[in-house]
Amino acid sequence: MAYRYCITLVLIFSLGQTLAAQVKDSLVTRTLMYKSLVPVSMMGAGILITGSQFERDLQENLRTRVGDDFHSRIDDYFQYVPIAEMYLADVLGVKSKNHWFDQTKYLLISNLISSGITRGLKVITQKERPNGSNFAFPSGHTSFAFTNATVLKNEFQETSPLLAYSGFAFATTTGVFRMLNNNHWLSDVLLGAGIGMLVTELVYYFEPFKAFNPFQQSESITIIPRIEGRSYGFYLSYSF
Repeated sequence: MAYRYCITLVLIFSLGQTLAAQVKDSLVTRTLMYKSLVPVSMMGAGILITGSQFERDLQENLRTRVGDDFHSRIDDYFQYVPIAEMYLADVLGVKSKNHWFDQTKYLLISNLISSGITRGLKVITQKERPNGSNFAFPSGHTSFAFTNATVLKNEFQETSPLLAYSGFAFATTTGVFRMLNNNHWLSDVLLGAGIGMLVTELVYYFEPFKAFNPFQQSESITIIPRIEGRSYGFYLSYSF
């Protein structure tokens, strides 16, 4: 289990470097550290219990309760709900922190980084899933779901707290059903959730490509997300 300690050191070193670079603004740094407490704690807990008898017993008890034949696709769908909530709120005119283009920009950047970290750790750790397949640690579904939920939270926490934090209910459900479906251990879910939350908070802190928004001054362009079955896209409208 040496990889546990390697991952721990890398995560702590990376977080320390990030926070240390921001000491010029102590208030902002304290805010970032506060926002990082929950995801870092979840990541640390995931690393500590991975491969333990505790999580093996927990997984066995869960499967015993739901039955060995239990399977639900809720986790495949709920991970996208925070995204749908965000764009639906935009269409309905709910005030958000950023313009819809910036929302999309930070959503994509956050997911690219969190999914890259998640996939990299899967390859490095080579942890076996409860169902016997590979690449368990951390959970990709959970990482994606919590990334999306944290974007929703950042966009609407000042104007609509109920909407802002509702995404975490769907993200948590996603993680729970990854376990109930016997696809992941508790540690996989905890680490995935922590990565998704922490990466997104850092993206919103640094605001990459902040000045890039070709639609900021345009009131004639409308983009609405479109979902039909398994097809995803956008509806674009331009008023002359």
